[in-house]
Amino acid sequence: MAEEGVKLFGTWASPFSRRIEVALKLKGVEYEYIEENLTNKSPALLNYNPVHKQIPVLVHNGKPVAESFVIMEYIDETWKHNPILPADPYERAMARFWAKYIDEKFWPAAKKVLVTKGEEQKGVIDEIQQQMKNLEGELKEKKFFGGESFGFLDIAANIIIWLVVAQEALGMEILNEEKLPILHGWLQRLLNDAVFKECVPPKERHLDFFKVKFGSSIASK
Repeated sequence: MAEEGVKLFGTWASPFSRRIEVALKLKGVEYEYIEENLTNKSPALLNYNPVHKQIPVLVHNGKPVAESFVIMEYIDETWKHNPILPADPYERAMARFWAKYIDEKFWPAAKKVLVTKGEEQKGVIDEIQQQMKNLEGELKEKKFFGGESFGFLDIAANIIIWLVVAQEALGMEILNEEKLPILHGWLQRLLNDAVFKECVPPKERHLDFFKVKFGSSIASK
């Protein structure tokens, strides 16, 4: 039974709706999950998010909240236990800064690398690896970006998991232990966390998703 009428509209392959699943599970909030077909969006989704018409959308007591970072902050402010954002104002600001960096810099490059070829793709890979080095500079010696346990920025960085699955499916090499040891170690710890592990797509299904969606463009290179 969903707690206080909590519903999540998402799709299994989206890192953005998976972020919300992690946040809800971390808080122990029960919710109803509604899988959306993005090629044939439901009237409910269009009604709850008429501006962007996209997932994820959280509906709490009939009131919709859209955009993954906005939703994560709403969840953190509504259910106070197991905080996602740091208590310190500066650390909170830094978590938001790097989360924005991931969505505005890293995510566009990660999508671009899947549809480019040759020297252009090599340039994009170099760009992504530099972005990852920047993230390593923020992570440093910490177990997680959030410290001893994962938090807002760790959840935001779940996009890296999607990139790692994509590189395996499509035969690319972007993130490995030799080139990015700090981020590689962080990723292993994240994937071993019980809560986070629940919200990662099944590996084989995820691999097939990338092969079907982008395999033809890679094969033509």
